[in-house]
Amino acid sequence: MSPTESPMERAARETFYGTGRRKESVARVYLKPGPAKFVVNGRPVDDYFKNVVWHNTAIEALKFTQTMDQLDVRAMVKGGGVGGQAGAVRMGIARALAKFNPELHHALRKNGFLTRDSRMKERKKYGQKGARRRFQYSKR
Repeated sequence: MSPTESPMERAARETFYGTGRRKESVARVYLKPGPAKFVVNGRPVDDYFKNVVWHNTAIEALKFTQTMDQLDVRAMVKGGGVGGQAGAVRMGIARALAKFNPELHHALRKNGFLTRDSRMKERKKYGQKGARRRFQYSKR
């Protein structure tokens, strides 16, 4: 970076990376200033997250920071279900936005975008049908 280069010129050259996790899903998100293309696993976000709730979850951080029309988003997500993947993309975008513009970090943190949702599936126990469900008991 040359001493005369502005932060926006630096941002135009760089790609900002963020990792998001939710349940069993892991998303790798790359942000770059550009014509507002949003691609998830090589498909447009509207095509990948067809359910409105999943779509809104995935783009929530961009709406909150009002950067929807300024950034190209490329996300690779794997594992888990579609709902978990949407949450992972949301967190990955938020982490990349915090690197893109450090001034947004406090607001993103305060509104829960940077907090990892630690809830995971409970394991199946031996002698039971599932995590909590027992086998049927017969008295006689």
